[in-house]
Amino acid sequence: MAKKPLVAHTPATLSRALAGLKSSKRRMALVPTMGALHAGHLALVRLARRRADRVVVSIFVNPTQFAPHEDLATYPRTWAADIAALTALGVDLVWAPTVEVMYPQRFATRIAPEGPAVVGLEDRFRPHFFGGVATVVGKLFLQCQPDIAIFGEKDYQQLKVVTRMARDLDMRVKVIGAPTVREKDGLAMSSRNVYLDATERAVAPTLHRTLKQSATAIATGEPIDAVLDSGRSTITQAGFALDYLEARNAETLEPIESIKAGPIRLLVAARIGKTRLIDNIAV
Repeated sequence: MAKKPLVAHTPATLSRALAGLKSSKRRMALVPTMGALHAGHLALVRLARRRADRVVVSIFVNPTQFAPHEDLATYPRTWAADIAALTALGVDLVWAPTVEVMYPQRFATRIAPEGPAVVGLEDRFRPHFFGGVATVVGKLFLQCQPDIAIFGEKDYQQLKVVTRMARDLDMRVKVIGAPTVREKDGLAMSSRNVYLDATERAVAPTLHRTLKQSATAIATGEPIDAVLDSGRSTITQAGFALDYLEARNAETLEPIESIKAGPIRLLVAARIGKTRLIDNIAV
């Protein structure tokens, strides 16, 4: 039977656990999560295991990245299943602080990212989001002191924000992006997919199909604006309320007008029913 990972809930127990895991010859990876682990998260853990000697997974539903109208109270929480999955993958340590530990009384310092955090994508619809992400990830990096940290490419703007933050603030951690894990029909795996009813679930793969079709069209020389207009129509006609479908520079996330301004990343966000889905693909 696989050995359960150590579980730390307080800074003191985290420090003791890390002291027992670290050495000058051991490379440590951190996989930050909010729990409700699915196959996409587990792929991040497997990559961490390949790239490091010790693996730490954080489980913390971060309230500062949720707006008042969002799903903090109902966000899926599956602790027992999460620990069982992490045990099977041989994770060494789970860092699971409470909100009071992460944000104690009179907590007053936050990271305010710019650059890829303010390019008019997720930030336009969730202006609170990246400040909350940067602050909690910054704390996780300081608390766990990993050599590498693994983030999924599904949350592509988040990946770029965290990468830039680590570089700009001289954090001694290498941020590594892992490919999006998808269902057989192309839907990007997400903890929020459980909110979809049967009809919505059948329509949801439209996002990925449209991204693939758009990427192919752009790569073969069709005008970017025309391709995006067609993709937006396809998505809305399928029943989504579209937030954005954009072609951006894959590194800076700044808008582009020509394939010569690449590398290009297509990014989409749309709501179907009560569920908001995001996805992206390289051109």
